[in-house]
Amino acid sequence: MLSSLKLLFERLDNSKLFQSIIIFVIVVSALSVGAHTYELPPWFDRALIILDTGITVFFLVEIIIRYIALNDFKKFFSKGWNIFDVIIVVGSLVPVAGSTIFIARLLRVFRVLRLVSMIPELRMLVNALLKAIPRMGYIALLMFVIFYIYAAIGSMLFTNINETLWRDLSIAMLTLFRIATFEDWTDVMYETMEVYPLSWIYYLSFIFLTAFIFLNMMVGVVLEVMTKESADFAAEQQDEDDKPATTGQVKELQSQIEVLSQLLTKSKD
Repeated sequence: MLSSLKLLFERLDNSKLFQSIIIFVIVVSALSVGAHTYELPPWFDRALIILDTGITVFFLVEIIIRYIALNDFKKFFSKGWNIFDVIIVVGSLVPVAGSTIFIARLLRVFRVLRLVSMIPELRMLVNALLKAIPRMGYIALLMFVIFYIYAAIGSMLFTNINETLWRDLSIAMLTLFRIATFEDWTDVMYETMEVYPLSWIYYLSFIFLTAFIFLNMMVGVVLEVMTKESADFAAEQQDEDDKPATTGQVKELQSQIEVLSQLLTKSKD
C-alpha cells in the first residue's frame, strides 16, 4: 500500500501539470496578499480569508506529497530548497487573527519566494548569486577602505563648507554614497569648488574608483559565476534527459507487460 502510494506521489510530483498548478497557486497567493493592502468590502475580505486558508492547506498537502514521494527524511532535508519550502509553509500556518495578524500576513508575503524554489531557472540564478557573494565580499571590503579614506579626507577638508554633508566620518561616508550613486553629486562638487577650485579631482577620482572599477569588478564576478552555473544547469538538464527510467517507470512498464501477457494467454485459450 505504502509503495503504491509512494509511486503515485512520485509520478504526481514529477508531473509538469502538477508543477504548473503549484506555480499558479503561488501567483494567486501573491495576488491575495497584495489585495489585503487595499480597502475591501467585508464580503471580499472574508472570501480572501477562505482563499488564504485553502492555499495554506494546498501548500501543506504539496509538501507532504513531495516528502512521501522521496520517502527519505535525511535526503529530503539535505536539500536547501526543501528546507526553505518547509519553513515558508510552516510559517503560513500561523493564524491570521489576534496579536499574530501582522506576523501571519508578513509570513504569507514570503510565500511568493516559493516561485524561486519551483522554477529551476530562478533557482540557478539564486545559486549563482549566493556563490558570488564571498568573492564580492572582498571587493566590497576594498570599496569600504576607499570610502573610509575619502570620507576622512572629505571631512577634514569640507566640514567648514557644509557641516550637514561633511560633519564627521559617518556623515561623510553617506555623502560619498550619494556621490557614488550620482544623486545630485555635481551640486556637492560645485559647492566645494567655490572654496577649493581643484576639489573636482577628489570627486572624479572617487567616482572613477567606485562606479567604474569596483562596480564593474562585481558585475564581472557575477557574470563569471553565472556562466559556470548556466553550464552546470545545462549539463544537469542533459543528464536528466539521458538518465534511465526510474523505478516507478520500470514497475509501471512491468505491470503493463503482465497485462499484455494475460491478454495474449486468454486469446490463445
